[in-house]
Amino acid sequence: MAEDSGITKSNFEFWLHKALEWGQITIPESQQDVCLHLPELQEFLLQIYGALKHTNCTGAVQKFPLIGQLLGRLCWNPFVVGHDECQKILMWCLCCLYSGEPQNPVELKANSWIQISLCHLLSLSGLGHHDGDIDNFITTLGLTSADYYVKLVENVVSSLVTELSRNWFNRFTSQQSISLRVRSVCLLCVPLVNLPDITPLLEALLSYHGDGTEEVLHCEFLEAVNEAILQKKISLSESAVVQLWLRHLPSLEKALLQNFRCLISGQPSSLEEMIYLITSSLLPQASCHPAIFGTTEEFFKNALLETDGALEVMTVMQVFTRCFLQAYQENNEQRKFPLKAYFPHNPHSLLRAFLRQPSDLPAAGLHQHLIHIAEMLKAIVKTNCMRSSSNLFDIWFLFIHFGEWADMAAEHLLVSEAESSDALLWLLVFYYDPNDENQQRSQTMLESRSLCEHLITLSRTPALSARDLLVAVNGELSRKQPATKELAVHLIISFLLFTANGHAIAREFITHFAVTYGEVSRISSLLSRIAHRVSQLEVKYQRTVKLANDLLQILKSVG
Repeated sequence: MAEDSGITKSNFEFWLHKALEWGQITIPESQQDVCLHLPELQEFLLQIYGALKHTNCTGAVQKFPLIGQLLGRLCWNPFVVGHDECQKILMWCLCCLYSGEPQNPVELKANSWIQISLCHLLSLSGLGHHDGDIDNFITTLGLTSADYYVKLVENVVSSLVTELSRNWFNRFTSQQSISLRVRSVCLLCVPLVNLPDITPLLEALLSYHGDGTEEVLHCEFLEAVNEAILQKKISLSESAVVQLWLRHLPSLEKALLQNFRCLISGQPSSLEEMIYLITSSLLPQASCHPAIFGTTEEFFKNALLETDGALEVMTVMQVFTRCFLQAYQENNEQRKFPLKAYFPHNPHSLLRAFLRQPSDLPAAGLHQHLIHIAEMLKAIVKTNCMRSSSNLFDIWFLFIHFGEWADMAAEHLLVSEAESSDALLWLLVFYYDPNDENQQRSQTMLESRSLCEHLITLSRTPALSARDLLVAVNGELSRKQPATKELAVHLIISFLLFTANGHAIAREFITHFAVTYGEVSRISSLLSRIAHRVSQLEVKYQRTVKLANDLLQILKSVG
């Protein structure tokens, strides 16, 4: 027994004997004796802690071979852990003994025992199977049984949070020692992350940063916390979640993938539900940090490439962008980064044009702004085509973020009396197929213009029937390439929603069209997106919103 710590062999043996004795005698005698010795026990435990904090588990066992028996029996004594200070110091001792990276069987076995002890202390039901005498003891404290264990958990968590936030640097002499202690506490928390009561400790750990470049928090801890968040078992503050995802890229990627799968395969019933699912994931809010935003951008790039620009993916990405911009504006007081920092590889003038709010523009001004966007894109594409395909992809990728401008271009092509329809048609062609070569793009423009003119003619045809439109559409779509068909579907849906003739036949037409061309999912995405956009505009769009929602209900029965 090492006595340089101030702990003599006889003193240690005295307290070990007491711990054994308290576990064997009757409850009233135990209660009386524990209460009598608590001040002395507290002083002794502080001495033990002072010795343990400067060594590892193996060294501690060499100095105090029976340290496990002593601490174990004290941890399981309800009268000892019911004393705030003794219980707090016991927790400190356990943290000192825990090995962040166990090196031998002794440390592995000790880790297992410490986790069991900690689970016992923190579980609200862990001490639930006790006898009436302990119930009486708890009652004498003026607490119910549930209150007692809640208080116990609060004290444990509070002591560790205090240790992390204020006292840690005073108790240990080196950064290495501090990192090892933090790492140990992380691993202690792994089996307990689902307990709501330890949330303050989780947040304190996630906000802790050492002085070194290496990550202090154990990846097993970070993964466990992330899993608990994704399964909605715990709720952490936004800042804590951001710290988690900044510290551990795999956790961020898993959160993105889970949210994306939920949005694609779960098929939200409306864009409002999609917005809720995205916002409640905290991903848009976390993306206000450019590092996290950069990861989400890479995720969406890969998703678009792997699905050949599927409309469902485009819709998710556009809604996510909208949620991100809202979070960015709401965090205006804490803003540290200009929007350019999130889109560093794109022309700032183009970004500004996309960021304009359509509701801030009059009808004529909106049409001119669409033409302005189209002309800017054409000029940029012409320049970048001479450089590399990656530059062209970056421009198109930025456009996809703000796809509502493509929706407005389709609407204006069919209802606007203004000229310059070629510019708006080019905008839609680029939206659906940015890789067209000049000759191929010219052919796509020609085919799309033919459909657009046909639809405009039909919008002025008296007594138009659903059959008339189906016949016209069959003839147009039978000759078109996949990208042109996607554009054609966009124009047809816009015809139904924004023209009087379209309104009259939409409900009858939509079922036949969706089933014939297998476009239920694509049409549903378009309808949801357009309905949400126009619902935020003038009263004149109320009929359009109602029609879009009616068509969505019809498609649900078809799907």
